[in-house]
Amino acid sequence: MSKIGPGMVPAPLAQLPWKVLLLVLAIGCFGLVVLYSAAGGSLYPWAFSQGTKFFVFFGMAIALSRVPEGWWAHATFPLYGVILLMLIGVEALGAVAGGSQRWLDLGIIRLQPSELMKPIIVLTMARFYEILPASEIRKFGALWPGAVLIGLPAALVMLQPDLGTALMIAGGGVAVMFLSGIPLRLFIGGGLALAAAIPLVVNFVLHDYQRNRVLVFLSPESDPLGTGYHISQSKIAIGSGGIFGKGFLNGTQSHLDYLPEGHTDFALATMMEEWGLMGGLFVIIAFGCLIGWGIGVSMRAKTRFGRLTAAGLSATIFFYSSINMLMVMGLAPVVGIPLPLISFGGTAQMTFMICFGILMSIDRESRRKQRW
Repeated sequence: MSKIGPGMVPAPLAQLPWKVLLLVLAIGCFGLVVLYSAAGGSLYPWAFSQGTKFFVFFGMAIALSRVPEGWWAHATFPLYGVILLMLIGVEALGAVAGGSQRWLDLGIIRLQPSELMKPIIVLTMARFYEILPASEIRKFGALWPGAVLIGLPAALVMLQPDLGTALMIAGGGVAVMFLSGIPLRLFIGGGLALAAAIPLVVNFVLHDYQRNRVLVFLSPESDPLGTGYHISQSKIAIGSGGIFGKGFLNGTQSHLDYLPEGHTDFALATMMEEWGLMGGLFVIIAFGCLIGWGIGVSMRAKTRFGRLTAAGLSATIFFYSSINMLMVMGLAPVVGIPLPLISFGGTAQMTFMICFGILMSIDRESRRKQRW
């Protein structure tokens, strides 16, 4: 920006992290190319809709970057309460689609409150551990309130049922708990208790299709035409792409409908069949640079709330991208987590852009204080 000359660019624009914005634009535009190909070389029904939502949410992220960090801190608990009530409302009045009850039909829009809870749980945990006295952080009293704050929305989301989103909410919240300085021995104790409860969860909490996904992950070849079909076809698509791929619009697994959900959860497999290992590395490196920038924002933040929030939101983006990549490659169970900006769907884009916008807000605040 200095080459253009001072005063020629409005200050709000000059203060934006343009390198990161261009990186997000590159990922989003590449996702539109993937969806264009998944539809057989057509903008409809996915690429045009995805592109419209992408640029709307991109503008929303830039708007969120102008919100002062202090506002996020003061609004966190009220926002948490409102979204928790919305999750309760989903159980009572929610719209059912695809066998799941996850949406609130508000007339002009169908809202999925569980998606909003992903960034809000990070803000809530960061705010809680910011106001908690330092003398209490190494006591058990610092652990159980955080566990309740995480457990309530995660349990409500599990009832929808939505295992993937519940894991994302828990993962983001636990990441903030860990970074807040809670002793490792408390985490080890909680981890052992969780490990002991896994058989009970698998047998009595998970639905049949969720239990089958876990079992198929352990042995996908046991039912290659049934519950293991998604993983098997995804591996075939990725493997057949080789290093440089089959070429744009030349994929067969998605175009011949062998690969289910090739435009949503398994969009990465669709892309890697046509763009090969090099396309996959581009996506991995791009998300890695984005997460690295988020960690840098955390390290530059001037407040405890800002540091914990930026680190937690970076962890949320990491969980979003890494779990989907592992799932598509057969290294994790299929839990229905899309790849942000690549997979078709407005909810994942919205959540990602909220996280991105808040990160830019914290980054702007820390740079402003540094200049002062």
